[in-house]
Amino acid sequence: MTKLTLMSSLALALVLTACGDKDAASDGKLSGEPIAAVPAPAGTNWSDMVKPTADGGFVMGNPDAPIKIVEFASLTCSHCAEFSEKGFPSLRDKYVNSGKVSFELRNYIRDPLDMTAALLARCGGAEPFFPLSDQLFGYQPTLFEKAQGLGEAGYKAALESPANERFVKLGEATGLVEFVMQRGIAEDQAKQCLADAKNAEKLAENVQKAGTAYEIEGTPTFIMNGQKLDNVSAWPALEAKLREAGA
Repeated sequence: MTKLTLMSSLALALVLTACGDKDAASDGKLSGEPIAAVPAPAGTNWSDMVKPTADGGFVMGNPDAPIKIVEFASLTCSHCAEFSEKGFPSLRDKYVNSGKVSFELRNYIRDPLDMTAALLARCGGAEPFFPLSDQLFGYQPTLFEKAQGLGEAGYKAALESPANERFVKLGEATGLVEFVMQRGIAEDQAKQCLADAKNAEKLAENVQKAGTAYEIEGTPTFIMNGQKLDNVSAWPALEAKLREAGA
């Protein structure tokens, strides 16, 4: 149920895909031999190097890092927010900045609020994507409170608006537009991103493709070097996998 046309018919159902633990197909093991650190170019950190990917995500780190981690995350998933708070800083500072690991975040859209937040997280391009996503995870409690304040009728009315209006209305009603404006995204720019129905459809298509390719049943889901990690949805388990792989 990831197509935008289906998402637009939802009422107050805020969860399309489970948020939490799930089974997986592979453990993504490497040789386990210790990997040498790779210094970043002078005056930089590897985590400062961020670019979009062909698969619709954003990746930070050494492009030649031998360990490549991909996280499929939902901006309305509490477990994803927990990883952002408790795991991402260590992953970035200890592993990505060592040059041994690259980290790609791909939005895995679960619901219309998630789509609204994802469109805004991506609105400024590569440079602000990771810090803005991190802050949007922290905004979850307020987002849910404001969404509930709309009531079923208000929420449904926004979703039944034309495709180029529905996420603008949700963004304004939930405070998301104001939130990103306070973090450097101009109001006109934010609304333009939310009105981009083709981009929203592309995000929904990416979710469908990823769900099929990796059999994703919940978020966060982590991929290591192309293999979905088994029963890894929190930082301690992911760090253990990184250590096993030699990071």
